Amino acid sequence: MAALAPRETASSRASALREHLDPTPGSIGVKEENLAGVRDPGFLALGLGGTNMMAMLWSIAMGKRAVGVELRGDPALGIHWNIREDLWHHLGLIDALMEQRYGVDRLPRRGDGKIFRLAETFYSAQTKGGAYYSDEVISGFLESFGEHGHAAGRIYHTEFIDDRWKDGGPCRSVTIVEPPKPPDQPHTETIGRPVAEVLDGPSTFQIGASEALVLLRRYLEYMEEMDLEAGVEPRVRLFLTHRVVAGEPGESSYIKWFRREDGFIGLPDGRKQVRIEQVRELDHRGKFRRQRTPGTQVIDIGTPELFMIAQGFSSDDADRLGFRQDDVKVDHHDGHGPVVAQADYLAGLMEINVGGRLRRRIASEFDRDGNEYWVRQIAVGHEEDAEVGWILVQVPDFKTFDPVLAGLVPEGTGRKSKEYLGAHQQLLREYYLEQVAMITEIPLAELEEVEIPYGPKLFSLVERIGPDPRVAGNGVVAGDTFGNGHFMTSGGAMTGMVGHAHRVLRYWQGREEGMSTEDAILRLAAEIKEDTLGWLQVSSQEFSQAVPINFGQERISAIERSTGRSSAQRANAIDATRRHRHSLVPLNPSDWRRLVVHPGKLYTNDLPPLSDVHPALRDNTPADPAPVAAPEPERVLVGEQV
Repeated sequence: MAALAPRETASSRASALREHLDPTPGSIGVKEENLAGVRDPGFLALGLGGTNMMAMLWSIAMGKRAVGVELRGDPALGIHWNIREDLWHHLGLIDALMEQRYGVDRLPRRGDGKIFRLAETFYSAQTKGGAYYSDEVISGFLESFGEHGHAAGRIYHTEFIDDRWKDGGPCRSVTIVEPPKPPDQPHTETIGRPVAEVLDGPSTFQIGASEALVLLRRYLEYMEEMDLEAGVEPRVRLFLTHRVVAGEPGESSYIKWFRREDGFIGLPDGRKQVRIEQVRELDHRGKFRRQRTPGTQVIDIGTPELFMIAQGFSSDDADRLGFRQDDVKVDHHDGHGPVVAQADYLAGLMEINVGGRLRRRIASEFDRDGNEYWVRQIAVGHEEDAEVGWILVQVPDFKTFDPVLAGLVPEGTGRKSKEYLGAHQQLLREYYLEQVAMITEIPLAELEEVEIPYGPKLFSLVERIGPDPRVAGNGVVAGDTFGNGHFMTSGGAMTGMVGHAHRVLRYWQGREEGMSTEDAILRLAAEIKEDTLGWLQVSSQEFSQAVPINFGQERISAIERSTGRSSAQRANAIDATRRHRHSLVPLNPSDWRRLVVHPGKLYTNDLPPLSDVHPALRDNTPADPAPVAAPEPERVLVGEQV
């Protein structure tokens, strides 16, 4: 009797069809990687933001091999940073140490053949600043057109507007601060000064955060490439789509996955051996998800002498090593006692020609009971770049953006419904543009026609710090991962890049002087905490007091004289637990890749001059202002006039 043929099913027919038509090989195969210089590095950076890349540069300058691990590829952080002069001086010292140790023949070169010097690529008195990308300078693209530029822009206008009410009525005071002119060359006199002192000084430069990070990243990439091509042991290795191995449910027991120690292997002496994996990022149903890249294997980094986790305010790697942050509380002296240091903001990028300007504003807002709250705005631009207008607007604690309370949707409308969310977004945009009009002096009708590439995005800033930066015998956390304060004058970037990273240089200097690894890492952890506490101390006033953290005592005294109000005076604040507003989260790094553009015009004109009249009084000003004497504002000029 003949054997019966197997029953043909729809799935088997589809499989046969795929095999017939699809030429894809049956096996991808394991990809071979060049792992020269990877095993047991001197320094391992987990997260390649500004803090860790500066720490890598200091390590290499001290003759140590460095390995960097980053999940998200090239830098994509969209915000603009206000940079203290100290960072430029640090870059200059790194350049000098690199040349002293390796000689000019082993230094990276830019596309125009010049030696790649970090400081002069960032800023030089001999080149031009403007709307330049770091890659345009580094690649030699500008030189091919006969232009000689640098990546950072100078700040030429620093303005502080005080629109708080006084004696029961609106009052305006304007303080104009001339920022210092940087010296012709970087110097070392101020390197290593306390972070609190760094933050109290004025900002000198402005640069897109991604452009500052690209500058550091390209230097490390060029150095890695030149060493691999020369066949020598690489001084640096970079893994840009990788993470510390993370177990997933189903790969092993749920207990092992819960502990999530797959990539961190504990050694008897308390140190950690580290293994990483390459991952693919998937945009799955509106969320970024990651899985190991098919055909790749786990890479064993070995045991670094020192590793640092600096991955932003929320780090899975720090979390799996037991690190936790605690909220910081501040007493606003308003009768509520200590409350969590928290402020809510709307952030947006508008194509407004803010230019080389840093403008701050503080104003009074009143709830229905007449209680006064202070809100702040900041406008940041870039020298000769009309497309950069980063404007952040603080939201008063009592404001809810509740569509039901606003009468835009009926009571009972679901918070996840399109109607509710659409009305919520409308309220955010209307409030944001109203406040942008206040700080820019651009009429609201014109702002509504300006293109907005990003935002307005509502987020909440909560000041936090961990108990101890040390998370392993050979590992610490740093940057925002350890603690974060107020961001308004780029305090986090400066604390990490100028403070924490420089402490790694001191670690290696201590080791060269004979300090044990235990004593060196204990000192490193203590200094990281000292830097962050300095940042929190300086930035705490941004949550309740009026004067910006980087104005300095001379400027604060001038503002006190002009306004007749003490800088220690505070406004009302509502504890975060008693707020009606909901769904507020910190800015996620992934948000910068989710641009939702509101099409419109590019506002290329200079900002209108600052009005002498408080916004609350302008509605009473007739069309012909000649017969009306507007109230004279207090105008204070501080510092040398350029």
